[in-house]
Amino acid sequence: MTFEKILPHLKQGEKVIRSGWGGAELYVILEKESTHQAEKMNPYFLINVTGEGYTMFTPTVCDILAEDWEIVQ
Repeated sequence: MTFEKILPHLKQGEKVIRSGWGGAELYVILEKESTHQAEKMNPYFLINVTGEGYTMFTPTVCDILAEDWEIVQ
């Protein structure tokens, strides 16, 4: 799937991944708008990586143009 097609799935709370990565990456999720210390936090992506846990994720141009996005079951 393209990033454009996978984005609605992320917005629905589903986990996604690129099949082309094939490494330690487990899945990407979208954290919805929330608050932290009474301040608004905008939505952001997190990636779960084996042995490292969660970290912020910003898609690269290659990620956005890729057609190998999949929903993680």
